[in-house]
Amino acid sequence: MEKRLNIKNLSIEELQDWVESAGEKKFRASQIFDWLYDKQIENFNEMKNIPKSFYSLLENEFEIQSLSHLTTQISDNTDTKKYLLQTNDKKLIEAVIIPDGEKNTLCISTQVGCPLDCKFCATGLMGYTRNLTAAEIIDQYILTSKLLAPAKITNIVFMGMGEPLLNFDAVMRSLSIFTNKKTKGISRTKITVSTAGLPEKINALAVSDYRVKLALSLHSPFDKIRNEIMPINKKHSLKDLKPALINYAKKTKTRITFEYTMLKGYNDREEDIEGLVKLSKQIPSKINIIPFNSIAHMSPGGLSAELEPTVYDKLFAFAEELRFRGLTVMIRQTQGDDIAAACGQLAVKH
Repeated sequence: MEKRLNIKNLSIEELQDWVESAGEKKFRASQIFDWLYDKQIENFNEMKNIPKSFYSLLENEFEIQSLSHLTTQISDNTDTKKYLLQTNDKKLIEAVIIPDGEKNTLCISTQVGCPLDCKFCATGLMGYTRNLTAAEIIDQYILTSKLLAPAKITNIVFMGMGEPLLNFDAVMRSLSIFTNKKTKGISRTKITVSTAGLPEKINALAVSDYRVKLALSLHSPFDKIRNEIMPINKKHSLKDLKPALINYAKKTKTRITFEYTMLKGYNDREEDIEGLVKLSKQIPSKINIIPFNSIAHMSPGGLSAELEPTVYDKLFAFAEELRFRGLTVMIRQTQGDDIAAACGQLAVKH
């Protein structure tokens, strides 16, 4: 039997084209879209305003589900929830929901593993298997929405497993779904895409219609340090990244968020403060200070095994000095580290 395409891999325009090619009126695509992303149905026969003959055709051509839920872990400390999900070809990924008062942020994965090998990140220690499809990205939202109910997901961050901009087409397709007015509940201003730094793709995202927020995994204002802890910097240096980041901020009228994991002796020095001040004067930005979370659960070797967190008092003083120098600085409180769900900890041993 020929493998069916997952219908969530189609944009609304592609869905309209397919509907018309099947001999139906174009408005059927909007009806299907509404059932998939507003009502979040699991079977085509739940589409009550679709003729039976047509949803039978849909069943023959397409499938709906791309992921299954295996387990949920809940942090005793923060109520952070980590979901182990399985793709139809038995690959394992993780998604996390981080609660904060009335806000629930979904941290979404875009790849099975990651090829970038950032030394402070557990996902890189998995290696890389493949990109996720748009359907698999979208279904993380749909599936976890159902598991979280009656509470609602209010924010989405593309900060889970993988480098989103290395899976550019699927991420763009998923953004076209998330930002569509028929996909209720998620505003484009509540979506952030994080990247380790691919200037061409940042520029491509800048000229899209989505205008989502952009976060750069910075972690050092100096190429020498970034080269050590983030090998991608050897290909795309800060010098290459600056014009793309400035362009993105200008095009979207947003500030870039610099993600900054504090690593003892690597990026918590006085010269790092000077470097961040200089960089932030060049690029409209704010800084998100992140405590380094243990990746010992992946039995790291080499530099990854040697990295240590900056002690909190020094981390706090670092942030305060940046604020004194006029920068906007947030300190991200660690959530979910007791279940390996905190920033940099997502990884699955297959």
